[in-house]
Amino acid sequence: MPVNAPDSPSGHERRQWHRARAEWPITVVLDDGVHQARIRDVSSGGVCFFLDRPVPLMTILRIEFDLPVESGVRRICGTGAVVRSERISQAIDHYEIAVFLQEMAQPDRETIAGYVSSWRRGGSG
Repeated sequence: MPVNAPDSPSGHERRQWHRARAEWPITVVLDDGVHQARIRDVSSGGVCFFLDRPVPLMTILRIEFDLPVESGVRRICGTGAVVRSERISQAIDHYEIAVFLQEMAQPDRETIAGYVSSWRRGGSG
């Protein structure tokens, strides 16, 4: 569901899509191979995760992760562009990577939207 506060200076309120916190593994496919990362949060429009390497802005990558649903898990797949890649701290060689999901099957987007909606209501997915 889009957030209707485009003129707000706050990063949270500038977001187009509501997000839900998450802590699951995610597979990231880059030109140099397959990497394992950890999701920070998800939305119908994007995913943010922690990775042990930087990824240049606008890099196109593929993601795959298992999303908890009432019946178990659903495998979510898509491609997107890196819109943020920031080092977590000077002491830790890990990066927070935000990806705008460009290509994803509509049922996968709807599954994410359902998860986010449930999370916002206080459910666990």
